[in-house]
Amino acid sequence: MTSTGYRFFIVTKRLERPKHIRPGCICYIREHRYKSESSKPGAAITKLPVIPMFSQTSLDYKIDLSCMEELSGEEAELLMALPDDTDRLKWFRDKDALHTYLGLSEGTAVTVDEDGKKMRGIIRYIGPLTGTTGSYDPIKGKFFGIELQGADRGKGDTDGTYKYEKYFRCEKKCGIFAPFSKISPVVPSSLSPPISEPSPQAQTEKLSPGDRVTYFIHEKCRHGMVVDVLEEDGVLLVRISTDTDETGKLGGEVKVPLDLVAKGEVPSGPESMDVDPPPPKGLADELSMGLHSMVEVTLGKGNSYGIIRWIGHVPDREETTVGLELEDDSGVSDGSFKGQRFFFCPPRRALFVKISSCRPDSRFHGRSNHNERLPGLDNTDKDAGCSTETLETVPPVSTEDVKQLLIGQMKGIQGHCNSCYMDATLFGLFSCSSVLDSMLFKSTTPQDSPIQKTLLRDIVNPLRRWGFVEGRHIMNLRQQLQKHGYSHSFTTDEKDPEEFLIVIMHHILVLEPLLKLSAAGKVQESYCYQIFLDQNHSLVLPTVQQLLEHSFHTAGLKLAEVPSCLILQMPRFGKKFKMFDKIFPSLELDITDLLSEGPQQCMLCGNLATDECTDCFKDPVFSSTGFKVFCKTCSAQVHTHPQRRSHQPVPLDIPKGYLGRGIPHAMTRDRLELFAVLCIETSHYVSFVKYGPNNQDWIFFDSMADREGESDGFNIPEVRACPEVGTYLEMSPAELVSQVPRDMKGVAKRLFCDAYMYLYQSTSMSLYR
Repeated sequence: MTSTGYRFFIVTKRLERPKHIRPGCICYIREHRYKSESSKPGAAITKLPVIPMFSQTSLDYKIDLSCMEELSGEEAELLMALPDDTDRLKWFRDKDALHTYLGLSEGTAVTVDEDGKKMRGIIRYIGPLTGTTGSYDPIKGKFFGIELQGADRGKGDTDGTYKYEKYFRCEKKCGIFAPFSKISPVVPSSLSPPISEPSPQAQTEKLSPGDRVTYFIHEKCRHGMVVDVLEEDGVLLVRISTDTDETGKLGGEVKVPLDLVAKGEVPSGPESMDVDPPPPKGLADELSMGLHSMVEVTLGKGNSYGIIRWIGHVPDREETTVGLELEDDSGVSDGSFKGQRFFFCPPRRALFVKISSCRPDSRFHGRSNHNERLPGLDNTDKDAGCSTETLETVPPVSTEDVKQLLIGQMKGIQGHCNSCYMDATLFGLFSCSSVLDSMLFKSTTPQDSPIQKTLLRDIVNPLRRWGFVEGRHIMNLRQQLQKHGYSHSFTTDEKDPEEFLIVIMHHILVLEPLLKLSAAGKVQESYCYQIFLDQNHSLVLPTVQQLLEHSFHTAGLKLAEVPSCLILQMPRFGKKFKMFDKIFPSLELDITDLLSEGPQQCMLCGNLATDECTDCFKDPVFSSTGFKVFCKTCSAQVHTHPQRRSHQPVPLDIPKGYLGRGIPHAMTRDRLELFAVLCIETSHYVSFVKYGPNNQDWIFFDSMADREGESDGFNIPEVRACPEVGTYLEMSPAELVSQVPRDMKGVAKRLFCDAYMYLYQSTSMSLYR
C-alpha cells in the first residue's frame, strides 16, 4: 500500500550537484519535514532535502524545486518497477498513459512483451516483489504477475514464485513478472480507471450561472435557472431562479442543496409525474414485479422503460417506492435520493417512483409469454438465483425453426452495460450448435455449480426454447462470476471473449482442453488458438485455412488429435489493428495435414506422402495450397528446379500399418465445419451463425441493435437473416478483393472485414448433416 506520510518527487532536469542523481530518479521527503521546510520564515522555499529511492542510506540532498516535479504515491509505485531512470521519466511525462495503467486489476487479459515476443496472459497479482527496492524506501515498486494462456503456456519462468516467495499460483513456467511498461490490455477499455462518484466540488464546477436545472423541494420536482452556487454553514447551495414557485406562480428564487439539483431538464419526480393508472392487481401479482423485473412508467414526455434495482421506503414517504434504472437519460440521479444512496447506476438513469406507478414492460407482451416462463429473480446475490425451470436438455434451434423462433427484434440475448462480448459469444456457441453442451452438464464444485445452472437454465435453455434471453439473466451470470472472484469488473467493463471462455471452461467447469497441440514431441493444451504470422507472408486475401496453416508452420505445431471444437482468434491486436482488410471464411477446415499422427497424401499426386518441405511453404507456386508434403517421386521432381535445390525435405513419421502398402486416393479427410463467427467493430461485438447447409443460411445477431456500440442501459436485441453473405462467399478471390467494404450489401462487410474469432466443430457434431 502507498505510504501517506511522505511526499514523492521525480527529478526532471540534469543537476549540477550531486551528479549521481540523474533525471528520472524518484525521491521522497517525510510529510512533517516537508511542512517544516515550507513554513520556514523568509523567502519562498527553493530547495527541498529529499532522499533518492534505491539508496542504501537515508542521506538527503537539497535539490532545486525547479528541477523536480511532484507525483503521487501510486504513480511512484508504478515507476519504481521500471529498470532505469530514463524510462521512468519518459513514462512520467506521458501522464494519460500512466494514469490509465493505475486502472488495471487482477483478472484483466493482457499481452506481455518479453524479448520482443508478445505472449497472452491474465493478471493474477499486482504489488511489490521482494528485494526489488532499497531497504530504506518507504514504498515498493508495483509489478504485475501474469499467468500465461493458450499456446504461450510453458513459455514463462515461474510458477508464481519470486525469490522463494509465492505471489500467485500457476503451473510451472506458466507465469511471468513484469512492470507495467511491458504489458498491454487485450481489450483497451480494461485500462480505464474505475469511475468514482463525483465530489460536491466536481458537481459545483459543472453548474454555471445560466444553466437550466431540475431540483427537488418539498418532494416536488421543479425547473429553473442557476443564479449562483454558494456555501452557507458548510453546505453547498444552489441559488435558482424558478420557473414557478411553490404555489405555482411564475418567478421567484430559492436556495436548494447541491445534491438535490440535476443539470438539465429531466422528467417530473416521484410525486408530480403523470402516470398511467396502476395495473390490475392480478396481473401485478402474476408477474411478480420484484427486484430486477423489467417495467415501464409513463412520464410527461411518454413511456420510459427500466429495471427495478431497489424496493423499499424512502424518507418521509409511507408507500412502497422502487428505484428504477432507466434505459435512457430521463432519470434524475445515479441511484441517490435526497442525498442518500440506494443503488448505483450511470448519472441521470435513476428514478424513484411509487411501485403502483409501474407496470410490466409492455414490449414483452405477446412474445411467447417470456415473463411468465422466466420469473424474476428475488435476489441475484444468492447463488441459487436461477429460474424454477427443471434441469433439462433443450436441443439447439433447428434449421427449420430458425426463421420462426430467432428472427426479429427482442430476439437473441438482450445486451446491458458492456455485455456484448458475452452476449455474442453465448449466442454463437449455443443457439444452433450443441458441440459444447457437455460443459452444461458435467459435474463441478459446489461453489461453481450455481454458475453452471444459471448458464443452462436461464440462458441456454430459454434461448433455444423461446429465442430470447432477458438482460437480467446475463447480469446475474456476471454478478456470480464477479462474486466468485474471477474479475472485479465483470458487471461493468467490456471483456475479451477469450477471457470469458477461459474463465467458464477452465476455472469454473474445468472442461477438458479443446485443443491439443504437438510441438517438438511435447503436447500443449489450450482452449483457443491465436493465429500468428511471420512478417514474410505474401497473403492478401487469406482464407482461414491458409491462416491456420501458415501459423502452424511458423510455430512448428501440429494437432495431436482432431478437436471437437476449434476456436480460432484472427491475427489482430485488440479492437483496432487488423492485419488484413478482409478474411475469406473457410466453411470447412481440412486439418488432415495438420495432424501429428496418421498418413498424409502427397499434395501433387495423392499417393502416400513420405517427405515434408518447410522451405516450399514460402514458394509462391505453392502459396495457396496446404502443408507441403510429397511422395518420394514428386519430392524428387519438385526439388530438381534450380530455385528449390537448396531445400531440405524432412522425412515424415509414417504409421507402421501403411509402410509398403501405399495409400488409396479416396483416403478419408479430417474436416471441421464453421458454425459461428464473432466480429468486433468500434468496441462492439456481434456474431454470425451458420444454421444450415447452404451458403445463404446465415443469421446475424446484435445484442444492442437499437443503440449499436453504446456501453450502458438495456437494449433491444435483434437477429436478422443475412442471405447476402452467400453472394460474397460464392465470389472469386479477385472479385472479393475489389469489393469496397462500405458498399457491401447488408451486414456482409462485418463478417468479411471485422472477424475476430472463428468457431469450428467436428463435422460429426453438425445438426444439419
